Amino acid sequence: MKTLLATSIVAFTLAASTGAYWNSRPYQLTLRRETNTISSCDIVSFGETQLHKSLLPSTSRQIIRQHNAVPSAGSLGDKEIIRFLSYNTNELWLRAQLECSNDLSFVGPSGLSGLETQVPFRDQGVLHGVMLDVPVPPLEVVSLLQSGPSDNRIGLAFFSDGYTMRERDKFLDDAMRLVTDLSSNQTFSTVRPLLNFWAVFSPSQESGVGVNGKAKRTPFGLYRDGTELRGLYANNSDVALMACASLGNKCNYAILLGNDPLYGGLGGEYTTTTASLANGALVLRHEIGHSIIDVGEEYDGGFAYFGVNAVHNLSDVTWTHWLEHKEDDANLFRAERSTMPMQAYPWTLLNTTQPWTISFLSSGNYARHLIKFSLSSLPDQDDLVILFDKVDLRWTPRKDIGVDRWHYDVYEDTSLSTGVHEISFVLKNNALEGSAQLCSVEVLEYGTEAEFNATLGHYGVFPTFSMDNDTSYRPTNDDCLMRSVTKPNFCKVCLEGLWLSLLKRIDLIDNFKIMCGDDRHRTFEVDLVPLAEFREHPVSSEESYTIAWSKDGKVLPQFANMTHVDVGDEVGTYHVDVQFSTEEVRVDKDGLLGASRSFTVTEPCL
Repeated sequence: MKTLLATSIVAFTLAASTGAYWNSRPYQLTLRRETNTISSCDIVSFGETQLHKSLLPSTSRQIIRQHNAVPSAGSLGDKEIIRFLSYNTNELWLRAQLECSNDLSFVGPSGLSGLETQVPFRDQGVLHGVMLDVPVPPLEVVSLLQSGPSDNRIGLAFFSDGYTMRERDKFLDDAMRLVTDLSSNQTFSTVRPLLNFWAVFSPSQESGVGVNGKAKRTPFGLYRDGTELRGLYANNSDVALMACASLGNKCNYAILLGNDPLYGGLGGEYTTTTASLANGALVLRHEIGHSIIDVGEEYDGGFAYFGVNAVHNLSDVTWTHWLEHKEDDANLFRAERSTMPMQAYPWTLLNTTQPWTISFLSSGNYARHLIKFSLSSLPDQDDLVILFDKVDLRWTPRKDIGVDRWHYDVYEDTSLSTGVHEISFVLKNNALEGSAQLCSVEVLEYGTEAEFNATLGHYGVFPTFSMDNDTSYRPTNDDCLMRSVTKPNFCKVCLEGLWLSLLKRIDLIDNFKIMCGDDRHRTFEVDLVPLAEFREHPVSSEESYTIAWSKDGKVLPQFANMTHVDVGDEVGTYHVDVQFSTEEVRVDKDGLLGASRSFTVTEPCL
């Protein structure tokens, strides 16, 4: 077979149900600045990027703006990343200039300003005085798990921190273990063909992560603000930003992997996690879920509730298509009845001298209650007594948890009496003073089974209580890892959001080939992203591809669902429509699960 290359004979266009888009890439300008201020910006990167199905080349002035916080010891972060995407660099630079107090002038290779010319990334010129001037350490890029070309996949890159040169193999093993965990269960298993995973090794001078706000001599300077097992911050955040940017399409999402065996992590512009056997993958799933799906929290006591898994008004429920039974009033749904009379994040070291105690009031109007708490450095049941209204809860630590952090639930199918209640954490093992820690504690009360449906797999409208005790609503009780970090899976609402977020940047047609054979027959072939029947590893969820071919507007039924067709030697305009369906996506209002090609043949095969 010989490939026909003459552009005078075959003309291509690409289309999606959201509108036509070219077989070219939009430009992306990535800026860093102080959070929520109109101040000086630094440029992280500028150049061509992957397609974005919300961008239409025919609408030249269209721009997409994205922003994300850079993880920091502050709850909201003190720096943010702003991305502008457009096919028109003129509009892109003008829009960016409105958000920055400094000059963002650009000079391309020909001496023309960036507002007058479009240049590919490899030929970009000098960004005068505003390029983020941060040396990137040596980066050894190793493929972990690949599903397709980088320019049509989402790249998750694990960067090493706290791994010395002697620990290089340990880093690769730790990263591969996390990738295997992520891609082999419901969390990312079904979307795995949309992802590429990379390990990026940079040797550290010291092993491990820092504590008490002091970073070690490592590329990204990962550290804990104190000694508590919670957030893991990067002292060298600019290095992390530039390291990811330097990898282009291999790094859509950066994961800084700290060489530490205990719980820790954070989400934002990049994700931090540790190599903890018990918690590393759990923390990573939760934090990367924030980044990819662009959702807030589902657990109580947070400050950010937004995205597909959160609403603030019962008339605005967005997951009605996942509800089994709709209310009579389609615009108003019943909230499951519950309340949170107490929540605290002590992050306190326990001692044998004085128990940690907190009191709270109950209205006595609920039928059931749940006591939730998390602990670290308490490996044995005899180390700690937890008293609720002076009654021993007889908690049981997770098997083999050791000194790592874990979350515990004690459910009681009884109502709390009206009035004051007290919970106390009493350390019994004095050898653990200085390490045993109470991280969090919460009490929830629920109505009867008729008032609060806690059945696993039930979708409804469940209250979530913020740190200010404001109420928002989530889709399930306790079925989602965005609610509970110990859960390995997304709920159906978040999983649908994951599919749609990924498919905004991925064309379901990997490649399109036109060939003329020796018999002068023309053949067309589409290579599809390996989903449905093209998967290497089948999944339990139902899914399929539908492929429809047409010529001059007339359907060619003989080619239905074929990826390779022989159209003889007839001239005309041919069209192929590809539609992917999965039971994990019920609503695709933007047509992200479709792709198409149109092509006009004006001359016969030579």
